[in-house]
Amino acid sequence: MSKAKIAVYPGSFDPVTNGHIDLIERASKIFDKVIVAVAHSKPKNVLFSVAERVDMLKDAVKGMGNVVVEDFDGLVVEYVKKTGANVMVRGLRMLSDFEYEFQMALTNRKLAGDIETIFMMPHEDYSYISSRLIKEAASFGADLGNFIPKKVAGALKQKLASARGLGA
Repeated sequence: MSKAKIAVYPGSFDPVTNGHIDLIERASKIFDKVIVAVAHSKPKNVLFSVAERVDMLKDAVKGMGNVVVEDFDGLVVEYVKKTGANVMVRGLRMLSDFEYEFQMALTNRKLAGDIETIFMMPHEDYSYISSRLIKEAASFGADLGNFIPKKVAGALKQKLASARGLGA
């Protein structure tokens, strides 16, 4: 009996984008189980709370039977070990991502040599999308329908309005 192939896709997902969803869908076709792991981040670095990010992701991946969404705090390699996985999925959009991701993968390999990092590129339609740029465009009122799920767009609009004290 072979062991289930489990992969962890960690990230801040602040907010989740169509590029993230593309990678999750494609990873779910390769692995028996994909755990989307939402990292606890410093409050000043994120717009949405961990619970909000987890909820948005759960909504975005509903219907993908072998995908689960969890949150974690601490070293990602320790979390990956705890799940029973030995593969971490990371996305590479542009060449600019490579240096950071390569550094992180090599550091993780030194910390936990039994965990492999697999890099996946999103579909070219999403290769330029980043959560940071989405938040910036949203702050100027841009239509984000092609970049993020509809529910995420609504939550982002509401969050930005309340941050400005305007209500939704």
